Amino acid sequence: MTSELVIDVQPKEISIALMEDKALVEFQKESQTVSFNVGNMYLGKVKKLMPGLNACFVDVGFGKDAFLHYLDLGPQFHSYQKYLKQVVSDRKKLYPMAKASMLPDIDKEGTVSNTLQQGQEVIVQIVKEPISTKGPRLTCELSFAGRYLVLIPFNDKVSVSSKIKSSEERARLKQLLQSIKPKNFGVIVRTVAEGKRVAELDAELKVLLRHWEEMITKVQKHDKLPTLVHEETSRTVGMLRDLFNPSYENIYVNDETVFHEIKDYVSLIAPERANIVKLYTGQLPIFDNFAITKQLKSSFGKTISYKSGAYLIIEHTEAMHVVDVNSGNRAKSANGQEANAMEVNLGAADELARQLRLRDMGGIIVVDFIDMNLAENRQKLYERMCQNMQKDRAKHNILPLSKFGLMQITRQRVRPAMDVTTDETCPTCFGKGTIKSSILFTDTLESKIDYLVNKLKIKKFTLYIHPYIAAFVNQGLVSMKRKWQMKYGFGIKVIPDQSLAFLQYKFTDPKGEEIDMKEEIEIK
Repeated sequence: MTSELVIDVQPKEISIALMEDKALVEFQKESQTVSFNVGNMYLGKVKKLMPGLNACFVDVGFGKDAFLHYLDLGPQFHSYQKYLKQVVSDRKKLYPMAKASMLPDIDKEGTVSNTLQQGQEVIVQIVKEPISTKGPRLTCELSFAGRYLVLIPFNDKVSVSSKIKSSEERARLKQLLQSIKPKNFGVIVRTVAEGKRVAELDAELKVLLRHWEEMITKVQKHDKLPTLVHEETSRTVGMLRDLFNPSYENIYVNDETVFHEIKDYVSLIAPERANIVKLYTGQLPIFDNFAITKQLKSSFGKTISYKSGAYLIIEHTEAMHVVDVNSGNRAKSANGQEANAMEVNLGAADELARQLRLRDMGGIIVVDFIDMNLAENRQKLYERMCQNMQKDRAKHNILPLSKFGLMQITRQRVRPAMDVTTDETCPTCFGKGTIKSSILFTDTLESKIDYLVNKLKIKKFTLYIHPYIAAFVNQGLVSMKRKWQMKYGFGIKVIPDQSLAFLQYKFTDPKGEEIDMKEEIEIK
């Protein structure tokens, strides 16, 4: 099985697609315009104590003050505060962490009024983004996450992920980390560290320790409050960190800056695999080039076709996801109804396992398979579903088919539910139901080009249009595109883009920024 990652970096959003044998199995998309702050650390100031909530509000530079509950101070809060005073008291020489004293844990039944004071400086980490009118949620238990390890200052424990089942491997990792971790630091060993050599774990531990030293140095030299003292890795690297697997054959990126970020990250965690990161420089949109756009259009929505005319209907309710399996108009099997139902159900199990990962469907999923009479066939279907779900990183539980032919699945949500709109609003009529004559569309495009070149004096630009229109524009020895270039200059590029609707178009400048040339919506 070949696995590839394709990363599409656009001015407004970043998308990552995971392909297995050229089939899309995971898709993540995040906006570039939204600021993501989870994992960032700040040196903040306590603004207001709330004894009734046993919490306080801390100023970390947001519009709304951040919320910090007493239980989120962490057991070693006193040790943190003492070390913070020692660091801030000497701005020239950094107080070594190894000499820091570990004070007794704070009282679990204590109150925020007896622990904090208004105006007090605290180092905090954001654990929840601000939502609506609420500010961010904070913790004082700092943690630096890597691919294999999580570093926790002021904690001497080494914990191993419960997903690592082998007792010998758990003991090996625990002993290994105890021997290489410095004093006053704790470590959580993540699942992907299973089987890794000491050199790989030691290299990442040194990187995480360097993050801690850089953070505490910023605290020591700060000149204002609040101040950002540690920023999480870039959004793309953050998305890639949990998704990356050294078995990937290629990672394609269409942006040079992000390409260097990812190459540096892969060089750090898997130096021998750094050459798999490749910069895509083709003219076609990167998702079109790797046939991802078409798969996105066909894999989302209510009805999903798979093979021989069979299809799934996926509905989302408040309480659960409901999936119905239909045989559609496929030809009946020569072996009878039972064999036909078995074939359709096995295909549905394959497609459903892919859909669960692709859409990140969480909570309860109920699947109505086609009824089968033989118990052995029902068992085969259950085993097939379990086998398909082994590749899924999310925690899940699958129950055998009930007597009504229903399969119940529970699945943990790894990230917010993915919503990709496959319906296209008509770009010409804006939903009114009437459009200009289609044959005049190329005349409209030429008038836009004329306006760009002669009125706005923009000589170099790219026109993105639907592949069918692009084929029409490029046909013939002296194509319409060539006529435009001869009339308006050779700075015109015409690129087919599968993500556009039939009569939709988009102009971009040489930097990739969109030039707004769309028709105005008529208001009646």
